[in-house]
Amino acid sequence: MSKKDLYRPNVAMIIVSNSYPQKKEIFLAQRNDLSDVWQFPQGGIDKGEEVQEALFRELEEEIGTDKVEIISEYPEWLSYDFPPKIAAKMEPWIGQKQRYFLVKLLSDAKINIETEHPEFSDYKFVGIDEVLDISASFKKDVYESVISYFKDEGLL
Repeated sequence: MSKKDLYRPNVAMIIVSNSYPQKKEIFLAQRNDLSDVWQFPQGGIDKGEEVQEALFRELEEEIGTDKVEIISEYPEWLSYDFPPKIAAKMEPWIGQKQRYFLVKLLSDAKINIETEHPEFSDYKFVGIDEVLDISASFKKDVYESVISYFKDEGLL
């Protein structure tokens, strides 16, 4: 198995509120298994599943709604390595390769993080600049790349 095969295929989403584009508030959720770690919702892409199928499934599983409009997609895969503590739980994976989407909550979307298998203990909407201050350190490079791209595109 090559090193590139050791990265778990994953989809991630930057969710903006239904006040977008007038207000550019970004959804962050606090993990329930890591203290004070905030992140964008994300999840694995199942074998044979299309990326956008995974996007909508993961939204429903993690935040209780898939009522979003896709605004844009980051044009390439991004990857990061797991820190040792997480890598031990995720074997055989050493990290994740991700496709990122910018999505807007529809006006009738109802967020519910108390899903069947909750991953988050809290959530909030924050300004773009606050995202990097409170997100997991091992994801910061990816987050910076994605946020910069969507900013350069005039979307954030």
